[in-house]
Amino acid sequence: MAKRRSVGNPLALAVLANLLLEPLHPYEMGRRLKETGKDRNIKYNRGSLYMVVEQLRKAGFIAEQETVRDTARPERTVYALTDAGRVELDDWMRELVAKPEHEYPKFGVALSLLGVLEPTVAVGLLGERLAALDREAEAISRETESTLDQGVLWVFLVEENYRLAVLDAERRFVTTLIEALKSTDYVRAWHEMFDEGKQTWER
Repeated sequence: MAKRRSVGNPLALAVLANLLLEPLHPYEMGRRLKETGKDRNIKYNRGSLYMVVEQLRKAGFIAEQETVRDTARPERTVYALTDAGRVELDDWMRELVAKPEHEYPKFGVALSLLGVLEPTVAVGLLGERLAALDREAEAISRETESTLDQGVLWVFLVEENYRLAVLDAERRFVTTLIEALKSTDYVRAWHEMFDEGKQTWER
């Protein structure tokens, strides 16, 4: 079972990780999340980022280091990682990397109830999903290559390689599932089950 954390938002983990290298103000944290593509895996906006920073400060994981005043910009508070924050970051990362957790994906719910769809309808919908997965994989590959060309170390993009591996696995699964749904035996069995049930309901 996952440990209950005082600040459990994944965005908080990204903030702690960013502050491990050097103190930053929230604007810079957000910019780095976008530059490294982390915003594709961690949803956030300016408001949520500032909220998480404040939660981490109250929890004692980060602390205000200084306020930077620039005539061209509003003053900004720079935050630094505390000793407690370093411990939290290390413990949280160890848990996430080592311990699998069932996340109840929505597609899993749909698969568990797939039998209610008429076979040709299910095949058509899965075909649409397969095309969408292909487009997503192509986009990730392009973005990853572009980011690597900018000099970003590969380990900071390893989550994109994971996403590609998951997409490839799902594409293979969906392709196989489509063929199974097209089989004569399945189509016949589906109609026998649901046509008979429909006749019973109409009585």
